[in-house]
Amino acid sequence: MMLRTLMSRNAILVRGQLLPQTRCTPTQPSKLFRTRTGTTTSSGVFGGQRMTLKERLMQPTSGLPFEIGRGVVLGASAFGMGALAFYGMGLSNQASALDNSFGWSQLVRDRIHTSYAYLGAGLASTVASSVLIFRSPTLISLASRGSLTAMLVTMAAVWGSSILVHALPYSEGFGPKQMAFLGHTALIGGVLAPLAFLGGAIVLRAAVYTAGIVGGLSTIAVCAPSERFLSWGAPLGIGLGAVFAANLGAMFLPPTSALGAGLASVAIYGGLVLFSAFLLYDTQRLIKKAETHPTFAVQPFDPINASMSVYMDIINIFVRIVYILGMGGNRKK
Repeated sequence: MMLRTLMSRNAILVRGQLLPQTRCTPTQPSKLFRTRTGTTTSSGVFGGQRMTLKERLMQPTSGLPFEIGRGVVLGASAFGMGALAFYGMGLSNQASALDNSFGWSQLVRDRIHTSYAYLGAGLASTVASSVLIFRSPTLISLASRGSLTAMLVTMAAVWGSSILVHALPYSEGFGPKQMAFLGHTALIGGVLAPLAFLGGAIVLRAAVYTAGIVGGLSTIAVCAPSERFLSWGAPLGIGLGAVFAANLGAMFLPPTSALGAGLASVAIYGGLVLFSAFLLYDTQRLIKKAETHPTFAVQPFDPINASMSVYMDIINIFVRIVYILGMGGNRKK
């Protein structure tokens, strides 16, 4: 959860490198393999010497990594649509969360309803914060700073506020935990505010697409066997590490290079598929917690903590869709 919180910030920090330069067009081989005397060879030789690994990785990209990324997303979309049709039509022979819901007690229903109510409140807080900050010249100037110091301070603030939310005990009503939760989601809104520079149309389209993706994936999670995706934790953790590393690398490499384009593709397209899978996992985990948490436990069921992972999944999906739409806009110019 903490790593995903940091990743949402890292994805945004590559905006200065990624979006303005992602107009990747196929490069002529003659431009890639020029000798120092101006002649070309077919084997990638400079001045009679073969290109080093560093030279190959830093040469201009042909745009293939982004094409592969789009293909992966299309494949994952087709798989999702198939799963939605399969489970939505009730073709599975195992009981789903929807089937089990008919036997839920009122307590379990209240836990799930409260968790999603906090999820909605957190998203509303993020949207409101983004709008307010973007409309304030002073605040948007602060939020748009891309220096290393600003990055570290923001990461520390996001991480620290997330730890605080998880650490505070939950109690009904409006108390310290609820205030910390709204503060954390408002801070995320400040991190997202600079995305509005890409244009309101792109941000609005991304929000609509995100709502459609989240709705479809949530339906799959509810209609699938109730523990189908709970076994995905370990593979998703490995994927999270890979996407996190790609995010860090993409911050320091130009996306017009072969290596930079590959890392950016993993961070954006791979991240979109990864967090979509996390949404399936986290949705079923939330339901499982609501079903199994002891009624008379010392620590009551915490709907805020239960909803935080789903909240971060949605934020990460939204950010990547914004980037994909922004990259498409650049190619049309």
